[in-house]
Amino acid sequence: MSSRTGKRATVHDIAAAAGVSRGTVSRVLNGGYVSSSARAAIERAIREVGYVPNTAARNLVMQRSQAIGFIVLEPHELFLEDPNIGGIMLGANATLSAADYQMVNLVVDSERDTARITRYLSGGFVDGAIIVSARSHDPIIQVVGGLALPSAFVGHPRDLHPEIPYIGIDNLASAEEITRRLVDTGRRRVGMIAAAVDRDSGADRLTGFRRALGDMFDETLVAEVPLYDFACGAKGMRTLLERDPAIDGVFAASDAIAAGAMEALREAGRTVPGDVGLVGFDDSSWALRTRPHLSTVHQPAGDIGEHAADLVLRQVRGEEITQRGLLLPSPIVWRHSA
Repeated sequence: MSSRTGKRATVHDIAAAAGVSRGTVSRVLNGGYVSSSARAAIERAIREVGYVPNTAARNLVMQRSQAIGFIVLEPHELFLEDPNIGGIMLGANATLSAADYQMVNLVVDSERDTARITRYLSGGFVDGAIIVSARSHDPIIQVVGGLALPSAFVGHPRDLHPEIPYIGIDNLASAEEITRRLVDTGRRRVGMIAAAVDRDSGADRLTGFRRALGDMFDETLVAEVPLYDFACGAKGMRTLLERDPAIDGVFAASDAIAAGAMEALREAGRTVPGDVGLVGFDDSSWALRTRPHLSTVHQPAGDIGEHAADLVLRQVRGEEITQRGLLLPSPIVWRHSA
């Protein structure tokens, strides 16, 4: 325990005391190469802050588990149904398999899950972790930040430590672009079914929607729902129709939400795109399962997973990560729903 703070010292405390990066500290704890001067400074800092290595750090010095955790912070049913998560997982698995690493799937759906996975990550069972769908102030952010564990986040929670790398897309700019495209079709009463606004992807998509509309933005035409799923889309669309039966354009925060919205519009006797122009986000398998097919934003889920896995493996090998944030292209795919 650190005598100065009363809290357990972390890798970040060592880095601050030694005047080096978290990655350099991680390489020392993981048995990697650093200069003799940096190693001496880190060893002094460890004694100064009272750092006690966790089980993971001790195991990593001696051996590798050859496994990487794939942590999804979503309800169990969404993990199985969301094609976007599936695409990220398959992309990550391809990169890990090529490097002879096993992927271990871990789903966090409760505080109890968080406590269990915290113990697991601290036990040396994985050499690193890929974290998907973390919300701001999620406990897993602090857990990963306090461990000498190579990691990468898919998405960028606002309170993510600046030295932990992340990968994703520019949700704000993409949402703004597709909303403008929707408005350009002549729609004037445009609403949004906004999901997961407690995480960066949902909040940024809502911000992009608001920016695109400018003076046309009407807060009453934003229906917030908790999840990127079909049922939430149907519920959100019914809410928008109740608030304004004259609504003629809708930006759904995901393709699954758009599919649910399309079903609710059909039940209400509205045609797409005749009465209501509808656009989604992700360019997932949902986009081609709807009739008409969805206009949407292409999210390169497989590429995101591959890059996330590569970021973790590079840290495991002791490489310095110079680019902490990587955003991949996410072009508009315009079809027939708007």
